[in-house]
Amino acid sequence: MLAFRAQSDVTVDLRDLVFADTTLMIDLAMLSNRLRRRERALLLRGAQPQIMHLIELVGLHKLPGVQIVGSTQATAIV
Repeated sequence: MLAFRAQSDVTVDLRDLVFADTTLMIDLAMLSNRLRRRERALLLRGAQPQIMHLIELVGLHKLPGVQIVGSTQATAIV
């Protein structure tokens, strides 16, 4: 994967993603960890509310080196 050899921060565009599960969140967390070891950040851009809710639910946004860009806070899903 090219992201592992990135010379700068890696941006993942989530604008068109309408469904995700914890498997994707684990993959993103692992990518973030590898990037952080190389002093790079993982930028998550444009997450829709349901995806942002999942990101917050699993705590991906709290990991060192993960930044949320261009997304609104998740709305409560009842």
